[in-house]
Amino acid sequence: MKKLVYILSAFILAVSCNALDFDESSSQYTRDDMYKTYSNIQKMLTNIYGYMPNKDIADVSSALRSCGSDDAEYADPDASVQRFTNGNWTPIQTVDDKWSLYYGVRSANEFLTHWVLNEETGWLDATFDLSMYQYDAKYNKWLEHLKYYPYQAKVLRAYFFFELARRYGDIAMPLTMLTAEEANAIAKTPFDEVIDFIVKECDEAAAHLPTTYAGMLDNEIGRITNGFALAVKTKALLYAASPLFNPSGDKAKWQKAALAAKEIMDLNQYILDPADKANNGNSPEVIFAIFRSESQSFEKYNFQVRFTEGERTSMAGSFPSQSLVDAFETVNGYDVTLKANGWQCTDPAFDVTKPYDNRDPRFARAILANGMAFKGSTIETFVGGKDYSATRSELGTVTGYYLRRYIQESTSFTPEATVTNKHQWIVYRYAEAILTFAEAANEALGSPTDASLGMSALDALNMIRTNAGMPAVNVSTQDAFRTAVQREWRVEFAFEDHRFWDIRRWKIAPSVMDKLEGVEIVKNGAGFDYSRKTVETRTWSDKMYLYPIPQAETFNNPNLTQNTGWSLTTE
Repeated sequence: MKKLVYILSAFILAVSCNALDFDESSSQYTRDDMYKTYSNIQKMLTNIYGYMPNKDIADVSSALRSCGSDDAEYADPDASVQRFTNGNWTPIQTVDDKWSLYYGVRSANEFLTHWVLNEETGWLDATFDLSMYQYDAKYNKWLEHLKYYPYQAKVLRAYFFFELARRYGDIAMPLTMLTAEEANAIAKTPFDEVIDFIVKECDEAAAHLPTTYAGMLDNEIGRITNGFALAVKTKALLYAASPLFNPSGDKAKWQKAALAAKEIMDLNQYILDPADKANNGNSPEVIFAIFRSESQSFEKYNFQVRFTEGERTSMAGSFPSQSLVDAFETVNGYDVTLKANGWQCTDPAFDVTKPYDNRDPRFARAILANGMAFKGSTIETFVGGKDYSATRSELGTVTGYYLRRYIQESTSFTPEATVTNKHQWIVYRYAEAILTFAEAANEALGSPTDASLGMSALDALNMIRTNAGMPAVNVSTQDAFRTAVQREWRVEFAFEDHRFWDIRRWKIAPSVMDKLEGVEIVKNGAGFDYSRKTVETRTWSDKMYLYPIPQAETFNNPNLTQNTGWSLTTE
């Protein structure tokens, strides 16, 4: 297929199969053809959406990125996700390589060449003309939708830049279509300048995008709204303020992040939802979600093997860690920790014989533990139980726990009675804006009780806990609150693709990435004995706070200097 646009030189050898690839010699479509009908223009925009990254590791669809953190372990010891934790990671042997997001950037840049700024109205006007369809009954609705299209493309491009920047730091940031020579010479843009651009683009888009597409043509869901534009801005500013990218602790950066989060809160468009948000893109809390078609693959790789009816024949599954389990308090707000001499908890209501009962309600939404009900049965991860595995090759859990988040329990592999389900991956929800405000306000003001930004950090944190059915936290110092809010991030967003990144932006990896632990449960009469076990030792190097730039890219373009520590001479 003949390319109609140039891309970064590193991509020239890649094969792309999308709506930007047309064979002009076939007399079917040219680039101009794609901007002559509403349906084709819509396809061009939808194509850009198609580059939104999944929650999964790119080449192992069953491995959540959480397996590269202290939250979980992946079953297969040779899976690429293990490179995050075993040190077998180089610029040549990459993992979660999202350099391909430049395809999305390229598509957005091409799309945006078809709009120009109208100085009178302040809107971007289309350069193409659809007036030949003015007598079509849908013509006016097409025009209504089209005015939002360039702003959706701008936010998508900004989001792609954010995803690249949080992986690679300073990045190339092409804003126009490049010739091959230009692509081979483009230099990196400093991280802070990338963030400034994202903020500018998202502010512009948010001022023009609607709050919802309900009531418009086709009542589309899954399109970018003003809320998600502000969410991308807020997320970018949070990362810019965090220790990884803000080593001096500049409080002004924290204040910008807090105010951006407060802007979302002040929209009054979203509310916290006490129900589970996984697979529920219609929740009033969800600001943006990726909707996937019906599939059994996620359950195939994460169900207990006895429920897969022989469909899973290889090592797979993202299994929660004991460290994550310990992060969930009792429902009364007390710590619970599995130590060498058993479960430790000062909650008078805690029952050591039933350690998973009466925990933070979010526990049961994220994790399946021994004794919990699932698919009309009881989970048995004790030694000799139905869901126990002595070795990885037995295809069961390696930590003593199973994943619950995003699992569609009604999925069935029973012959002649199979059931498939849709999955909706959360990209951003309202709780994230509130926790961003809580964290950023505490860092900016030096106190969790200072309400000078419109609300105190403590009040914001307790909004999340109240919604979850948990008692309020009562701390008064910046350090104590920092510990509390970091814990809240972990339990509120377990397996929603936060912990992997939070470990990096907080720069806490050396203290949490040394080993991965699980539980060993032995039946003892009518009860059980619980002991902590080491599943694997792990390797960490500070160079892994940022990803290595794929070596082929640095060979093609010497201006894409390699990130610190990743030079081939040091491997």
